[in-house]
Amino acid sequence: MATSATTVERPWSIWRLLIGDPLKTADIAHQTIGKAVGLAVFASDALSSTAYATEEILFVLVLAGMGALNLSLPIAIAIAILLAVVTISYEQTIHAYPGGGGAYIVARDNLGEAPAQTAGAALLTDYILTVSVSISSGVAQITSAFPALYPWRVEIAVAIIVFMTVVNLRGVKESGAAFSVPTYIFLAMTLFTVGFGLFKYFTGTLGTVTGVEAAETGTHLLTLFLILRAFSSGCTALTGVEAISNGITAFKEPRSRNAGITLIWMSGILGVMFLGITFLARQTGALPSHTETVFSQLGRLIYGAGSPLYLILLGSTTLILIMAANTSYADFPRLGALHAGDGFLPKQLTFRGSRLVFSYGIIMLAVVSSFLIIIFKATTNALIPLYAIGVFLSFTMSQTGMAVRWWKVSQLKPGDEIPQLGSTLRYDPRWQVKLVINGFGAACTAVVMVIFAVTKFAQGAWIVVLLIPTLVFIFFRIHHHYRHVAKRLSLEEFGAPPRVRRHRVLVPISGVHRGAVMALHYARTLSDDVTALYVSTDQAETEKIKQKWERWGDGVRLKVIESPYRVLIEKILQYVDEVEAERQPYEMLTIVVPHFIPERRLYDLLHAQTARLLRWALLGRKGIVVTDVPYHLTD
Repeated sequence: MATSATTVERPWSIWRLLIGDPLKTADIAHQTIGKAVGLAVFASDALSSTAYATEEILFVLVLAGMGALNLSLPIAIAIAILLAVVTISYEQTIHAYPGGGGAYIVARDNLGEAPAQTAGAALLTDYILTVSVSISSGVAQITSAFPALYPWRVEIAVAIIVFMTVVNLRGVKESGAAFSVPTYIFLAMTLFTVGFGLFKYFTGTLGTVTGVEAAETGTHLLTLFLILRAFSSGCTALTGVEAISNGITAFKEPRSRNAGITLIWMSGILGVMFLGITFLARQTGALPSHTETVFSQLGRLIYGAGSPLYLILLGSTTLILIMAANTSYADFPRLGALHAGDGFLPKQLTFRGSRLVFSYGIIMLAVVSSFLIIIFKATTNALIPLYAIGVFLSFTMSQTGMAVRWWKVSQLKPGDEIPQLGSTLRYDPRWQVKLVINGFGAACTAVVMVIFAVTKFAQGAWIVVLLIPTLVFIFFRIHHHYRHVAKRLSLEEFGAPPRVRRHRVLVPISGVHRGAVMALHYARTLSDDVTALYVSTDQAETEKIKQKWERWGDGVRLKVIESPYRVLIEKILQYVDEVEAERQPYEMLTIVVPHFIPERRLYDLLHAQTARLLRWALLGRKGIVVTDVPYHLTD
């Protein structure tokens, strides 16, 4: 059957079965999502943090003894206020930058290239850690309900990452639809648990948690430093708030309005759940433990251990923690593509796969996150110190950039417009209010960032403090390389290319066979000045080669290079050096390398790979053309 011009027939494969049929480039407009699915895709990271943010506060406070746990609620209230400030600030960012990009684009437009790359490095690091932390925490929920699985936590976490990667390679729309149901089950179950727990509290039937062995207690004094450390740990509840501003382009039109509404929904739900869980944990005496999560303790107390509602709560919590990784899968590839498009990351990250997602970015995220999980043995508490500092650095960069933007706007007159890379500057009569909001937000997040860096430095935050500048250095080296390549390839002032006056061709052979003869015939089409090279390690074998060459050499001269120490490639390279030394201006030298290929690639291992090694060595030579002539063997 004939195929139409717009249809591409592709053979069935396991890969196609996993990720689905290819999509046309024109279909990209139909891969956008609405507010309901957008909440599941971009808010799952922030919402899922309620499963461990309270617990992280308790892990620090318990170091000063059980009495210090009463400070958990005041700390949570302070974090909720900070959440409101950050939300209002990012809501302004969404409307000012409808093309998305978040902190990276804002910093690039208003602060310069170095701050932009710093913000980008911080966010990329955060997205990687989001996958590692959220999935490790999800596995912790599973092992809380089924302790026998605890020794297998690393394997379970890596398997979940593989599953998430495959689903996201199918496309944003499909992954969002698939993961929205678990997200809403978690929201309904958590809000019901908080409501039911508050009902029991006010009716005097709540009770207290028992049977939990607390983590290390009473080893520190209750100091301001310890309180600030607990505050910084709880600020992990704010991770993911910036995700919506980075992924505005994934929303349906009107993009900014839909993204802004979704951000407000997310922050409101997050604040209610976080404060509710912290309040219940305080009233029930829930303790930080390495064997049972606070969520599990509250569920066991409110519903009863092993009850259906308890299992649904833990199951939905596990799922939302896994879904939190989906936020990174949605944003990391997009941000990586922005960096790559600007020439600060490999250009391959801009490539959209068959399902119109940035496939290389998704795979990179999966590989690095799996590596972290293996290194830190899927332990959430060990990963948390690496977490959030990058988030608050990007918060600070974004809000500072927005404050600078409003200051620029103040210099404009009504009707003035100044195009920027990420948006257009226009006069705004409310610039003073917006400047105060973003300026205050920048100050708050900067203070939190410093607190986090200082209080968590010894616990592992030093790794991120060193990693982000290192990444920025690498970004600029990549950018320098691309600029150098562009300059060298530019046709400006190039003039006419010089004419080739002589074309010499060398054909290294290992013997006289079909592959060598095919390469020789190809070489004759390039030039009449052809020389075959044979490295002699055995005189008797060399005589046989000469005899066969008399018949099959087609009159081409054969240069025999003696090698008493049985080295092959080095002798050929030495001869090439001699030819290069005699080369005249406008003379071209081409090396034609014969290479036979078995029908089954596995059989390549049975051969010496001399052709490949020679080609790799020659490709490093400036001014030499290397041509590979494959000869395919068939059974």
